[in-house]
Amino acid sequence: MASADPRDELLCSMCMSLYTDLVTLRCGHNFCRVCIDRVLDTQDESGDYSCPECGEEIQSRPALKKNRKPSNIVEKVKSTVPPGEEVSQIFCTYCIHSPVPAVRSCLHCEASLCDNHLRVHSKAAEDVLSDPSTSLEKRKCSVHKKILEYYCTEDAACICVSCSLTGEHRGHQIETLAEASVKKMEQLRTVLDSLFSKREVKVSRIQALYNHMTNVHDRADSVGQTISQFFTEIRRRVDDLEKKVLSEISRQEEQVSLSVSELIKQLEKEIEDFSRVMSSIQQMCDMKDPLMVLKAQELERSDICEVDTCTKDDVHNVGDLDRLVISTMIRTAMEKVAQEIKFKGFKMPDAPDILLDINTAGNDVAVSEDLKVASWPGISQNRPDTPKIFQSCQVLSEDLFSSGNHFLELESIDGGDWCVGMSYATVDRKGEHCVIGYNDKSWALRLWSNQYSVIHDSKIIQLPVQHSCKKLGLYLDYEAGQMSFYEMCDPIRHLHTFYATFTEPLHVLCWVLGSSLRFSRGNDDK
Repeated sequence: MASADPRDELLCSMCMSLYTDLVTLRCGHNFCRVCIDRVLDTQDESGDYSCPECGEEIQSRPALKKNRKPSNIVEKVKSTVPPGEEVSQIFCTYCIHSPVPAVRSCLHCEASLCDNHLRVHSKAAEDVLSDPSTSLEKRKCSVHKKILEYYCTEDAACICVSCSLTGEHRGHQIETLAEASVKKMEQLRTVLDSLFSKREVKVSRIQALYNHMTNVHDRADSVGQTISQFFTEIRRRVDDLEKKVLSEISRQEEQVSLSVSELIKQLEKEIEDFSRVMSSIQQMCDMKDPLMVLKAQELERSDICEVDTCTKDDVHNVGDLDRLVISTMIRTAMEKVAQEIKFKGFKMPDAPDILLDINTAGNDVAVSEDLKVASWPGISQNRPDTPKIFQSCQVLSEDLFSSGNHFLELESIDGGDWCVGMSYATVDRKGEHCVIGYNDKSWALRLWSNQYSVIHDSKIIQLPVQHSCKKLGLYLDYEAGQMSFYEMCDPIRHLHTFYATFTEPLHVLCWVLGSSLRFSRGNDDK
């Protein structure tokens, strides 16, 4: 067995690296100045100072003195390393007069060798050379004390030849370290490629969010200018209204900006997590020693997936400038102020006069004579069963919408539960999938036990808002594929927006249970 390694004399006992700015305590022990200062700083509070290596007590904080001789040796060793390369902390075992960096280690001899000693080293069959290492014992089997040369694929363990022939791994499927290392490298590169792709997706999503935020800012500026131009015509009478509308625009813009910023921070955090994992994997991929590659801790795929938490529909999730809220605020105020002044700022959506189609009403639904109120009477209406009639307590509108922007208002007259929304005429009239929202042909806002939810294709989303207003608004932008619900209180409150690609004309569809819904034109007086 080789004698004690002389390189230990040049390593700080605290950081285990070559001394940097070597200083000596009174007891004779050497440390890096930064390392011993850190220890003494922790001892300042108690005032009890001692050497961290031998424990010798010191009455007061010692003055640190540079130990020149070992310092010069360290500097000499560092000067032998080519520029740009890190200083090797592993030295030749046989260079006892002055430390010389090792270039290889022999696992059989448990010795590290410089270039000169490597040339004269025994070339016996049992000699196994590797990259310089201070942990040669760890490269041998702890049971048989033989060199680890194989990899047990069943137990995922590095083993020696005796382990495979007579030990606990006998009869198991084994590979050489090189073969197993190549396979693991391939797996790591696959994971790395996947992470590269996922990171690029995150970067693209962030760019899309930045673009969206910029567009929202631009649209907000444009809307603000239009509002200002309009209110200059009636400044004396509606100055307070102008401030209120511009404040709403700023609030919406700020809300979108905050949502975008929060989502960007989340995506950037996920990118940092991906980069950290990728860096760790890259370091493993850069390892040249098969054993070190195989012994490095494998990353679980679940850990990688956990950081991929954001949805891909980012722009819709963060919201947008809500022109309907702004338009309705202006319309309501201006109707009271100046009916004769034409508002040029926003094009108001069409406000249809909704009439219910009694031929589609279920037997548990009563429809008023003016065809504007659907209610639940609690007794059957005894209508003849036809292909158009609903089995459930709901009714379609006569009106259909196949293009353009439309806004309608309704009011829940009594207490009870209800659903309202829009549907294709081809929705089922019988069976469990005929109820609004429980199919892919209808979109609904539901009030159940005083709690809002939205439903489409049987997927129910509970809304984090409490029912607080009887008057509701429904806005449809057919070409944009947007259907929005609002509470028409003061201020108007957006409840939810569905996004879809509409492929058929839409009808209003409502469902009532112990309640009544009354429809009106978007500009009717209530």
